Amino acid sequence: MTEFGAGGSGPNWEREVIEKVALAAVAEQRRARRWGIFFKVLLFIYLFALLFVALGWFGKRDSGPRKHTALVEVRGVIGVESQASADIINSGLQQAFKDKRTQGVVLRINSPGGSPVQAGHINDEIRRLRAKYPDIPIYAVVEDVCASGGYYVAVATDKIFVNKASLIGSIGVLMDGFGFNKAMEKLGVERRLLAAGENKGFLDPFSPILESHRDYAEQMLNQIHEQFIMVVREGRGKRLKDSSEIFSGLLWVGQKSIELGLADGLGSVESVARDVIKAEDVVDFTPRENVAERLAKRFGAGMGEVLGRLGVLGGLALR
Repeated sequence: MTEFGAGGSGPNWEREVIEKVALAAVAEQRRARRWGIFFKVLLFIYLFALLFVALGWFGKRDSGPRKHTALVEVRGVIGVESQASADIINSGLQQAFKDKRTQGVVLRINSPGGSPVQAGHINDEIRRLRAKYPDIPIYAVVEDVCASGGYYVAVATDKIFVNKASLIGSIGVLMDGFGFNKAMEKLGVERRLLAAGENKGFLDPFSPILESHRDYAEQMLNQIHEQFIMVVREGRGKRLKDSSEIFSGLLWVGQKSIELGLADGLGSVESVARDVIKAEDVVDFTPRENVAERLAKRFGAGMGEVLGRLGVLGGLALR
């Protein structure tokens, strides 16, 4: 009779084989579980690192023990959804003044203007901080342009320094948009605007402009312009030369702006820190928008900007 080998002989060989297979399966499950835990831990660490980066917890400023010049930037259009919003700029200014090692603050401006409300909030906060921290000076340093709303912010500082080729001024207010009513007539499109309130369709871009609406809009612009003029006169005081052109909306190069009293002298962030504030180390206190906030805002802000550029949404600006 032919027989199997010793490993398969005996009445319990089937049981032994099943036990070995079961034990091997259990061992494999344990190995898989350990690898699964390992990869889950790696994934958790990765996601946690992304969260740190998104929330801006990495790369915190460390100004060290030395005295320094605090820098806050106003860059781009001043508006609620921009990096030059009042919330962002004021937050940076507050941190800069609060730091006990701050010898002086430099507000570096490169802005064509923007919202009069946002610019006004920044102006008010600078004045408040100057009163609260009288021993800490704040200076505006202009790069390429400091126009309209940007200048509205600058006049709140102790002094304004410019480059000889910087563009300064544009002290005025505008409200712009497009009128599509004639184009609609040519296309045979009928505008159906229903409103409760005789002026609810104020400056509707798809309807002919009414003279009463034009007059009212100009009254509003003149009121805001007068507010702007008052802020400039209060900020610049006797340094401002008596010239009717200053508040006409014109721009001047840096050297001419000094002659008109719109600025105080030539200078850069480095020269003001070194020669005026006497603290060469410059520490940037400008809050930076993190990844999560940027992604959350991108779609809505982008769509609003597109519509605004098309003239579908009217805009009031210090430009």
